[in-house]
Amino acid sequence: MVAEGTMTFRFEKPADFEFVAGQAGDWVLEHPTKTDKEGNKRSFTLSCAPYEDYLSFTTRLRETAFKENMQAMPFGSEISFDGPWGELTLHEDVSVPAVFLTGGIGVTPARSIVLQWAHDKLEHPMFLFYANRRPEDAAYIDEMSAVAKARSRFTFVPTMTEMENSKMSWTGERGHIDEAMLRRSLVDLNLPIYYLSGPPEMVEALQKMLKGAGVKKDRVKTENFDGY
Repeated sequence: MVAEGTMTFRFEKPADFEFVAGQAGDWVLEHPTKTDKEGNKRSFTLSCAPYEDYLSFTTRLRETAFKENMQAMPFGSEISFDGPWGELTLHEDVSVPAVFLTGGIGVTPARSIVLQWAHDKLEHPMFLFYANRRPEDAAYIDEMSAVAKARSRFTFVPTMTEMENSKMSWTGERGHIDEAMLRRSLVDLNLPIYYLSGPPEMVEALQKMLKGAGVKKDRVKTENFDGY
């Protein structure tokens, strides 16, 4: 469990398996004990970084046959993986900042990319704006905070939108990611490449916000997380 109602599943990494941080794939249950109309396949981002010695995906837990099967599978069970694929990967020009705008389980490609960036000692200025309802819901928040302390070129801005429903204390940002929040950390909104990931409605709202702030469309990469 990496947050309330959120679980990471880890798998042995084949010796010849390679992928780029931020990529995804299709995970298929071979012999499920339960099935439903949603089927036995899901598309998930690899939440691990390429340098880590395992493969993983991270997901919100819902009452679906796929997720119930995953939670009940014994250690040593096999799963099929079709991938990797996806273009939500870090740009090469280290002079251009990378800005991740994400919420909820949409943080998984950011985790993979940020950890690989730190591991490889790359020099991109890196920013992660991460929205959740409550701290209880925020996967990897401590891990990202630790990277921010270790690497001065990484700025982590977590924000909470429903602290009235939390039992935890919070001294950080509150509210949804907006232009004013970005301007408190970014000198020039038109310089970075933006990486948007999360629920479709959130990604759409962030796209509109960036467009309203004058950010050009070719500076924005997106990935939706729908129904997982």
